[in-house]
Amino acid sequence: MGRRRSTTSVRLSESLGVVFAAALVLAGCSTSGTEGGQDDEAGLTVFAAASLKNSFTALADEFSETHGGVDVSLNFDGSQALVTQIEQGADADVVATADEKSMAKLGEKVADPQIFATNVLTIVTAPGNPKNIRTLADVTKDGVTTVICSVSVPCGSAAALVEKNTGIDIKPVSEETAVTGVLSKVQTGQADAGLVYVTDAVGAGDSVTTVADPALAAVVNAYPIGTVAESENAPLAQQFVDMVTGAQGAAVLERMGFGPAT
Repeated sequence: MGRRRSTTSVRLSESLGVVFAAALVLAGCSTSGTEGGQDDEAGLTVFAAASLKNSFTALADEFSETHGGVDVSLNFDGSQALVTQIEQGADADVVATADEKSMAKLGEKVADPQIFATNVLTIVTAPGNPKNIRTLADVTKDGVTTVICSVSVPCGSAAALVEKNTGIDIKPVSEETAVTGVLSKVQTGQADAGLVYVTDAVGAGDSVTTVADPALAAVVNAYPIGTVAESENAPLAQQFVDMVTGAQGAAVLERMGFGPAT
């Protein structure tokens, strides 16, 4: 009896060993990367211009839903700030800026950037337009406080070009480093008027009144997007870029007020 128990114990031990080994193999399979070395659990970090907040938030949600719930981390800031962060080694997989000049500063740090949308400036005022602003020239009137972007960021460069084209000299009470800062100051009553992108005005809804001007519409910013060369999730990053530049992205961007890529 003792010998049979001993044999059973040995066999049981051997069986458990086989089961354990098989479990390890299965576990290894479940955590191994997908084809091309991409980790199933890999997340994606997207750096995008502040004016892309609404559209890229929606696109990130759609991307996650169609890619197994992958986590998409979004970092929105002024384009120049994004450039600086990437130059200093920030962990990013995809970057989208509000003009080509900003993207060009990254050089070979971004692989094959593509234009995916365009945008123009417009005037926003407090709801109901209490200062009766009808044209761009009206933002320079006495008693009207105006906010624009700093020339160091794309929305500010566009405003400067408009001033040059029209000869209108805007004297802002504040210059912001992101277009969202301009919008916020108008929404909170810290300024009577501001120059923001059409997309920001659309996103703001009834919290502002929009005043269009042909001189503003004549200056068009093109938005490029690309994968960061040092991304550890290059295949996934490229899939996100492909979505943004494809029909799915175009539909969302148009809904948010962006113009088509040129």
